[in-house]
Amino acid sequence: MRLFGRTVKDMRIVIAGGHGQIALRLERLLSARGDEVAGIIRKPEQGDDLRAAGAEPVLLDLESATVEGVAAHLQGADAAVFAAGAGPGSGAARKETVDRAAAVLFADAAVRARVRRFLVVSSMGADPAHKGDEVFDVYLRAKGEADAHVARQEGLDWTILRPGSLTDDAGTGQVRLEAHTGHGTVPRDDVAAVLAELVDTPATAGLTLELISGSTPVSVAVKSIAGN
Repeated sequence: MRLFGRTVKDMRIVIAGGHGQIALRLERLLSARGDEVAGIIRKPEQGDDLRAAGAEPVLLDLESATVEGVAAHLQGADAAVFAAGAGPGSGAARKETVDRAAAVLFADAAVRARVRRFLVVSSMGADPAHKGDEVFDVYLRAKGEADAHVARQEGLDWTILRPGSLTDDAGTGQVRLEAHTGHGTVPRDDVAAVLAELVDTPATAGLTLELISGSTPVSVAVKSIAGN
């Protein structure tokens, strides 16, 4: 594990939603720096993209898996990242089964496997008490409920990251990372870069952070929030 810039050993990191746009970017960053990365995927044909990113594909459907089954894949990991999502084209039912239930399952499995470092890719505005009947409203409640469950787990050193509106623009490496940033946009490249820094910055445990584009280099932004 990396501690204060010193590498004791390469980390093993397991990412749920391993074929997602942020996850693939994160896998490339982590594998490039020497970490051992595994990505959980639902479809065998997604495996080649993970291998190209330097990650080991793990075929597992989080919508039907058991805590014990997921925990088996987390054994020996130094960190776990929940980056799965039902996707913008999905209905309310899958917001519940993926964005809420799968996140809860993954957190419970991390506790079972004794993987303390746990990151969640959430959403700005996530709130279990969010009002409204549209699919996006269901999504924000589901993410909020999942985040609340993670935050209750004493067995996890969790950090919840809530990016603003995601773009496919090239990352700038310049962000604003705070407890409350207000709305804004952020490239997926920069979200992945922040996650890579957060994974081995355990001083951010217990924080829920919002992220948008800004003027602070990623590494400086993470170190600054960790020192507050």
